Amino acid sequence: MSQPIKYPFLRLDNVNRPYADELKAACAQVIDSGRYIGGQETAKFEAALAEYCGTAHAVGTGNGLDALRLIFQAYIELGQLKPGDEVIVPSNTYIASILAVSQCGLKPVFVEPDPSTHCLDNENTEKAITKSTKAILTVHLYGRIAKSSELTEIANRHGLILVEDCAQAIGADENDIKAGAIGHAAAFSFYPTKNIGAIGDAGAVTTNNAELAQAVRALGNYGSLKQYHNIYQGFNSRLDPIQAAMLGIKLKNIDNENKSRIRLAEIYNNEIKNHTIIKPAQTPGRHVYHQYVIRCLHRDKLREFLLGNGVETAIHYPTPPHRQPCYKEYANLKLPVADMLAAQVLSLPISPHCTSIQQAKEISEIINRFQP
Repeated sequence: MSQPIKYPFLRLDNVNRPYADELKAACAQVIDSGRYIGGQETAKFEAALAEYCGTAHAVGTGNGLDALRLIFQAYIELGQLKPGDEVIVPSNTYIASILAVSQCGLKPVFVEPDPSTHCLDNENTEKAITKSTKAILTVHLYGRIAKSSELTEIANRHGLILVEDCAQAIGADENDIKAGAIGHAAAFSFYPTKNIGAIGDAGAVTTNNAELAQAVRALGNYGSLKQYHNIYQGFNSRLDPIQAAMLGIKLKNIDNENKSRIRLAEIYNNEIKNHTIIKPAQTPGRHVYHQYVIRCLHRDKLREFLLGNGVETAIHYPTPPHRQPCYKEYANLKLPVADMLAAQVLSLPISPHCTSIQQAKEISEIINRFQP
């Protein structure tokens, strides 16, 4: 019988408690302003996000999926992509990465990751490029940027658009270039569980391309940059000022938040000694550990053992996109690395507001006692 949860995976009330007074004050300020779409708070956050990432532009969106969709749709509207074009995508990622491609009429081409980093394998990526390939979508999975300088070189050499999915990687960097400033455009999610989470849903696009930024902004506003003048057949996906105001508060502290995650990850790296566990690979750059993901051949037994000892875990992700019912046309693809990762990955508690250094040591000790 399982013990009561002593080590919760994530509690959002704990995450937001340190900011509670500021968040409530920010909400009240927006309410009192009478401006509930766009306005000063949204513009302020967009400017702060662009400055933080090191890009010329940031455009707020309703959520992370829309941020990705708006990027691809903007490239279509600008004539740089067309329906049917191939977009290379990782075979192991959250479904949103693939939905953004297919919902724009583009064709996802699944490429296996490097099993040590879980991110796109650059050699596999280059082998997958055909005359129909027009873009690469790289996903900075779990908060890690892996060999993006090589991927950028591949994209440039083949004349491809490079789009980043930064949903899990705000603050991560490689060669002092932050996530969001590596590719031609990038999408962020501020879903409540992210390293910076809204109190609801929110997202953003970053880019150095002014024309693309303008197209994204118009597409998210019914296809319009001015009232009753619709350039595109657009959508309704805007970052509302209450969420923008709260995200602006959290953005100021993101580096400290990430440092706390890195400290917890270092504890796991040093203290987990069980030979049945594969810990995250150590690679150049800053991994911000949106998730601390281990691998184990006996994952389900390990998870049950941990729960029996009061440790709550999660699986990111148990079913790869090509095996989802909505993508049954890809079900026969042979993607053994994606299948292997789906069967072996397990995420440990890593939120600094829910897990202390001492707790990380205790969780490590419990893991060390596991015997399959």
